[in-house]
Amino acid sequence: MAESSKKRTLDAFFKPPPKKVKLSDANEPPSENQEPQVEEQVLYSKHSTYPFSISNFPSSITKNLSSFPSTIGKVINDQPDLDLVYYQPYIPKYLERQTFEFLRSQLPFYRVRYTTVFGLDETSKFSSSSTQIVDVKTSLPILKDKNYLKHPPRPLPQCLNALRLSTEVATGCTFNFCLVNYYSSGADSISYHSDDEKFLGKEPAIASFSLGAKRDFLMKHKPVALDDNKSPPIETKLIKLPLGSGDMILMKGRTQANWLHSIPKRTGKHADDGGRINITFRKALVRAGTENYYNYNVGTGIVYKWDERAREMKPWKSSFGRDV
Repeated sequence: MAESSKKRTLDAFFKPPPKKVKLSDANEPPSENQEPQVEEQVLYSKHSTYPFSISNFPSSITKNLSSFPSTIGKVINDQPDLDLVYYQPYIPKYLERQTFEFLRSQLPFYRVRYTTVFGLDETSKFSSSSTQIVDVKTSLPILKDKNYLKHPPRPLPQCLNALRLSTEVATGCTFNFCLVNYYSSGADSISYHSDDEKFLGKEPAIASFSLGAKRDFLMKHKPVALDDNKSPPIETKLIKLPLGSGDMILMKGRTQANWLHSIPKRTGKHADDGGRINITFRKALVRAGTENYYNYNVGTGIVYKWDERAREMKPWKSSFGRDV
């Protein structure tokens, strides 16, 4: 049975808040008094683990964050073990393209299907200066830990952290990791899988954003073992959600333990509709999660960055040289 979740805002995090946007007008930019155009100073997120400095969101995005989500999330729980909230969209239409192009051009990617990761598990945190990793309980520096030495963790840059804060307020969930995948065309896909790793806990919440080209998001229930002493399992149906740019799906509860999801290839005339970015916010509870994410989403490969002239990802060192 479908119902709606309550919309929350981020006014407490961003001051002064912009004029509140009504849901009926959520896909139209808020009207503002005409003011002289002033060239905006570009600010950056910097850290020793970043291959280059990452630009902060421009004010045109930041000032509208408190109006996210732009629609009320639709609760989908009409099948066994299914617990979804679907925002269609979460990022308003007048901002989704700018957000997509900004993140594609500013983030570093690695050749694991062009992916990148930021964050740290629940047992540790970055110090206030972000130069050290310290234990959550003692606040003492963690100097030697196999989960942190091979691939040093890195904090979320401002652009991703701002979206994380918005998502936490809207969903009531907390996250400490951000994975970003870039699909260059309809030929890029991901097979059926579930994000049910033990380091995420028993019933993890995962917020998945889609930006750029439209792609189908498929879900199917995991096979259920037959038991002669129990009634036959309830029949489930395949789920197909047409993810548009700016949409977000929150998967929670028993979903990961019992359902698989995939992004199939997109063929035909829509195969080259343009790239797509998938952003997922997660919460790793133990240090093994940190090691896993950085090992499989960063590894030791070269860094790629979007080349606007070539309209594709290029090795950063050879194509871009030193950055700011």
